[in-house]
Amino acid sequence: MGRRELREHTFKLLFMSDFNEGSEMTEQLQMYFEGLEELNEKDQQYMQEKYDHVKEHLEEIDKILNDNSKGWKTSRMSKVDLNILRLAVYEMRFDEDVPVKVAINEAVEIAKSFGGDTSASFINGILGKIAKES
Repeated sequence: MGRRELREHTFKLLFMSDFNEGSEMTEQLQMYFEGLEELNEKDQQYMQEKYDHVKEHLEEIDKILNDNSKGWKTSRMSKVDLNILRLAVYEMRFDEDVPVKVAINEAVEIAKSFGGDTSASFINGILGKIAKES
C-alpha cells in the first residue's frame, strides 16, 4: 500500500473512533483490518501505530486546532474535517518523517475525496496558519 492509501485508512480509523466507545475500538480496528484485502502486517502496524499516536496526542492536537481556527472550535467541526485535521496536525508536529508541506497537501487531497465542498479550502487555511506559527 502506498503512503496516501495508508493515510486514508488511518483517517478512516480516526473517524470511526468518534462513533465507538473506547472499549469497543480494539474489536472495531480488528474488524476493519480483516476487511481490507491484501493487507500485509507492515501496513497494518503502520496504520495502528499512527492511529495510536494521534490518539495519544489528541488533547494537544485539539488545543492547537482550537487556537488556530477562528469561530470553528473542534466541537463545531464536521467529524470528517476534524479527523483529517487531527491526522495532519499530528504529522506536522509529531512525525519527523513527514514534511509539513506533504502533511498539508495530503490532508487537502483527503478532504477533496471525503469532505464537503468547502472542506479542502477550510483545511488548507487552518493548516497553513498552524504551519506559519511552527
